[in-house]
Amino acid sequence: MISSLRGTASHVETDAVVVDVGGVGFAVAVTPQVARGIHLGDTVSLHTYLIVREDALALFGFSAREELTVFTQLLSVAGVGPKSALGVLATLTVPQIADAVASDDDAPFRRVSGIGPKTAKLIVVQLAGKLAAVVSSSSAGATIAAPMTAQVVQALVGLGWSERIAAEAVAGVMEAAPAGQTGSVASVLRLTLAALGPARREPSDG
Repeated sequence: MISSLRGTASHVETDAVVVDVGGVGFAVAVTPQVARGIHLGDTVSLHTYLIVREDALALFGFSAREELTVFTQLLSVAGVGPKSALGVLATLTVPQIADAVASDDDAPFRRVSGIGPKTAKLIVVQLAGKLAAVVSSSSAGATIAAPMTAQVVQALVGLGWSERIAAEAVAGVMEAAPAGQTGSVASVLRLTLAALGPARREPSDG
């Protein structure tokens, strides 16, 4: 698996770049946003994902690890291939994707070329609870990157709260509680459950 590339940009197109690494040119499919930030002769560092098929090897590149993570999550959705997954990331930012999933809103995905209504709904359903480790919903106002925090969000989703409500509550607890009270998954979960209370519980399917 080629997980990253660092080299010189020898060719740039609107949706692809050739990275020269030790005299070998690697063609990498990228989003237009990534391509616009690369110029001939630039030193390029990309997180990459290799698709292996019988008739071809295809590399997809991302400037941020979070984009690669979301790309691989999208590939796990039935009906989403690498070009469609890249199209999602070309249309939506990582926070926008996480926000749409947390809000059970498939409309943003239906605006992506090649994504139909059925696939858009599958993206929301199959990625529910899986993006908390990448980024919280924008309403939570902060990235949820710590594995411990992500576990708490996932636990709350499993107990019936929506990902949006769970992310907001965990972010609030992590900000307000003394550091000594947030040292474990169990302690953060206990504090968050106390903050939520049964009256605020929402079904995770909206």
